[in-house]
Amino acid sequence: MSTPSFHIASLLEKMTSCDKDFRFMATSDLMSELQKDSIQLDEDSERKVVKMLLQLLEDKNGEVQNLAVKWLAAPLGTFHASLLHCLLPQLSSPRLAVCKRAVGALGHLAAACSTNLFAELADHLLGRLTSQREPANTATILTLMQCVGSIGRQAGHRLGDHLDRLMLLVEEFCNVGDDALRESCLQAVEAFLRKCPKEMSLHVTRVTSLCLQYLKYDPNYNYDSDRDEERMETETEDSEFSEQESEDEYSDDEDVSWKVRRAAAKCLAALIGSRPDLLPDFHSTLAPALIHRFREREENVRADVFVAYIELLRQTQPPKGWLESLEKPTQTGSNLHRLQGQVPLVIKALQRQLKDRSVRARQGCFTLLAELAAVLPGSLAEHMPVLISGIVFSLADRSNSSTIRMDALAFLQGLLGTESAETFHPHLATLLPPVLACVADPFYKIAAEALLVLQELVRVLWPLDKPRRLDPELYVGEMSAALLARLRATDLDQEVKERAISCAGHLVGHLGDRLGHALEPTLRLLLDHMQNDVTRLPAVKALRLVAVSPLGLDLQPILAKVLPILASFLRKKQRALRLATLAAMDALAQSQGLSLPLPEVRAVLTELPALVSESDMHVAQLAVDFLATVTQVQPASLAEVSDPVLSELLRLLRSPLLPASVLAAAEGFLQALVGTRPPCVSYAKLIDLLTAPVYRRAEDSGPGLHKQGLHALARCVAALAAACPQEAAGTAGRLVCDARSPNSSTGVKVLAFLSLAEVGQVAGPGPQRELKTVLLEALGSPSEDVRAAASYALGRVGAGNLPDFLPFLLGQIQAEPRRQYLLLHSLREALGAAQPDSLKPYTEDIWALLTQHCEDPEEGPRAVVAECIGKLVLVNPPFLLPRFRKQLAAGHPHTRSTFITAVKFLITDQPHPIDPLLKSYVAVHNKPSLVRDLLGHILPLLYQETKVRRDLIREVEMGPFKHAVDDGLDVRKAAFECMYSLLESCLGQLDICEFLNHVEDGLKDHYDIRMLTFIMLARLATLCPAPVLRRVDRLIEPLKATCTAKVKAGSVKQEFEKQDELKRSAMRAVAALLAIPEVGESPIMAHFSSQIRTDPELAALFESIQEAASPPNTESASLSSSSLVQA
Repeated sequence: MSTPSFHIASLLEKMTSCDKDFRFMATSDLMSELQKDSIQLDEDSERKVVKMLLQLLEDKNGEVQNLAVKWLAAPLGTFHASLLHCLLPQLSSPRLAVCKRAVGALGHLAAACSTNLFAELADHLLGRLTSQREPANTATILTLMQCVGSIGRQAGHRLGDHLDRLMLLVEEFCNVGDDALRESCLQAVEAFLRKCPKEMSLHVTRVTSLCLQYLKYDPNYNYDSDRDEERMETETEDSEFSEQESEDEYSDDEDVSWKVRRAAAKCLAALIGSRPDLLPDFHSTLAPALIHRFREREENVRADVFVAYIELLRQTQPPKGWLESLEKPTQTGSNLHRLQGQVPLVIKALQRQLKDRSVRARQGCFTLLAELAAVLPGSLAEHMPVLISGIVFSLADRSNSSTIRMDALAFLQGLLGTESAETFHPHLATLLPPVLACVADPFYKIAAEALLVLQELVRVLWPLDKPRRLDPELYVGEMSAALLARLRATDLDQEVKERAISCAGHLVGHLGDRLGHALEPTLRLLLDHMQNDVTRLPAVKALRLVAVSPLGLDLQPILAKVLPILASFLRKKQRALRLATLAAMDALAQSQGLSLPLPEVRAVLTELPALVSESDMHVAQLAVDFLATVTQVQPASLAEVSDPVLSELLRLLRSPLLPASVLAAAEGFLQALVGTRPPCVSYAKLIDLLTAPVYRRAEDSGPGLHKQGLHALARCVAALAAACPQEAAGTAGRLVCDARSPNSSTGVKVLAFLSLAEVGQVAGPGPQRELKTVLLEALGSPSEDVRAAASYALGRVGAGNLPDFLPFLLGQIQAEPRRQYLLLHSLREALGAAQPDSLKPYTEDIWALLTQHCEDPEEGPRAVVAECIGKLVLVNPPFLLPRFRKQLAAGHPHTRSTFITAVKFLITDQPHPIDPLLKSYVAVHNKPSLVRDLLGHILPLLYQETKVRRDLIREVEMGPFKHAVDDGLDVRKAAFECMYSLLESCLGQLDICEFLNHVEDGLKDHYDIRMLTFIMLARLATLCPAPVLRRVDRLIEPLKATCTAKVKAGSVKQEFEKQDELKRSAMRAVAALLAIPEVGESPIMAHFSSQIRTDPELAALFESIQEAASPPNTESASLSSSSLVQA
């Protein structure tokens, strides 16, 4: 043995040492030796090195594993050519096992080898397939086609250039009379469709024809014979026995035609999933063929036929971002309308399957029907007798498998949510007994599912917001007895307990007036469960359902005991329990009113001051809502707690974190306090309490309140004035005095003006006349906060008295150029707050003024003018919109810019009469319906703007360096932002394949563009995972490059921060891709996930993103999942 070989052998021996340090150093030394040019290994030594590195991948020590991963790529890159030349001859081996393993190995090699080596492999296979045309070579052709299919599944994205030749060969070999070869050809086509759908677009017609031909390929069976038709219709036991006998007759081992049909069905599923743009054609060609094949005799094939049709249903369902699709089933020519016509055929084809002895067949039927009901709600109403019969048949199935009963219950629950209640009325007598039998089933999963169904039955069939059309007298006794038995049981699973309690809450809430003597035992059982730590939360939620019921139920038997228990729950740390408790108490206060025992109510109220805190705003809101309700129904109970509660509430109102919902609740509570007779707290005292913090700080010269706190206090002052109109004029007078006084601090003046903005509208003409002078003086104040508050107040007060204020305001805008900006803000507030009809007499004057100020050289005033123009056009769209359009097409650039900016203010969140007139304007965010019909013209122009334009890139000399400046970056960035908006609101109208092409280009663009496209890719992975999965091998490369990029040494701090943010954004996209279930099948993705696991920096980054993004109880992508580890 030569010296180098001996040295290599000794290192390999040390790599098996028990000492991890020996293994690490030996591996490091071995890799250093292999990098030397003088080392030439023979084949046997190469094999040993690779084998040892593969073993070290499973090493217990992480450092040794990392080193093995790092160095394994080097020898593999060298050995790929020799591996290929070794494997290709094995395809001709007479041993079937050797051929099979060679096919698998070549598929994995194709995913990792170089481009030149892949081209050599593809040319070799195509050359051999082309030369093998004789029938005697069927076995060889089969092996070669299996190899092509394996390469397609592992590295299909690399086969795009060879598809034209491959598809010609596939079509030719399908005509060879060999079923195994046909199956392999169709499996290869399926892989092509999934991995390279864009390149397969030219072959869709050919693929469709092949799949339809072989979907019905069954030479040994005649589906149309009279005997078969009679057998399919009969329902007697003897004929069923004959059916089994007949099927057995054709199920000989030599018949493998079912594999061809199964491959054709899978190929159709891939075709439908890869080309959603061809859905209209698929509904006319593929759907009838698939429905016809529901009668397939072979169970495996029938399951895949169901899967293909389910894929068609899922593609037909309009995608939903955060806005609903506008497509309706009644819209002639739409995909949903085409699907509506197929429903009777589907039901007819499945009618016999729903009572098939095969559990798998019935499960497939329920899955398909559930998907159909979700896509077309209400479409199954006419066929309810057939469906109910099938559901009852499966619920009565007492075979060993409990899965079918759970599937039937789940389907029934979904059906109750999509079909109208009236369709179930004739069938309830048939449906309820098997459901109640399942409620009593000893298997906890069946019982839990049945309780959900029973709850849905009660909620849907006897709704609280509609008159009862079905008499519950015949059914309520059975339902109550079944539920009471479950509530009394002590040995139940936790899930069954919770669902039984929830179901009891719905039953009492919807049918409590018909329970009779069973009502009180049910309520006491709920009370018992409320005292159990395990079931107290669902019991509190059930109590709320009972309390909000409009049936006026008598809860006196439990009220005295319930309130102390609920009071104790407010001291618990469990947030969900506190929220549920506050909601339940508010419902009890509203429904029971004076019936609530006063001592117990006071005990509850003593717990509330601690909850009115900014530490949990949601809890605080519910607590204040409950206080408002108690104030209205039992004002006497607040005598002892009003001061502590008000103290905490005022502290909360001064918080800069105060949300609008809590502020609205506080306003309601304060109005309730002064609205009782006599008032719980006087109007004057509440006003003093609200304003005292501002006045006290002015006297102490302490720090002022946050602007948000001042706005909240002003809103509360206005709410009190609205509740006591007789006090409004006096309050307005005091506020005017405070605003005018030279001794008032800035905080006092700001609060006064903000309060006057609301109070002034209801204060009467006296204070309003004085207000003009005060507000105009304040516009010249040296304090910016005072000027802004006065401007806001002038507009808001003017909106309540337009005849007096609006001409005055327009005159001041013309006469006071120095205060013009603040006065325009006032006009904007007036236009937003006034009623549209009251503004119409002043439209001409306002329009003339605004168009005059469009030429202002300052951008700030023009922005305010644009908003005023938008609000004004909304007042009278038919009259002003033609003028608006003329201004867009003509005039000075400043004018056009102002009117273009005004477009966004024409688009409101809610439906508006102007909407039909805005078709020529883009409104993707708020009104996507205005854009959907124009996307065919807009998208090509938009996509054109996403491309890098070299003519807009220029070089700028900065000292000795040259810096490239891309003047087209801003437009490109805006185009990608628009694409993201379209993705959220118009997903159903987008060609996702074309959309992904531009996203893929953006992944390699400038920093700003990459940040956008990473976000878009993560969103696409959630909204439409199938198209993303088909090109994940290409998408992962730029993500990988970004995650592993290093900043040059000596770069400034900003460069490091920018790169870190870019990595985090890319890793979020990777996490979204890993959440796609089938992503582990991609070798490139599996390799990158392994790299993330073994790299400490990447692993820490991934884990931090997962922790930040994944809410509790939500499954997230995990790098330790078995599929990825195995990959």
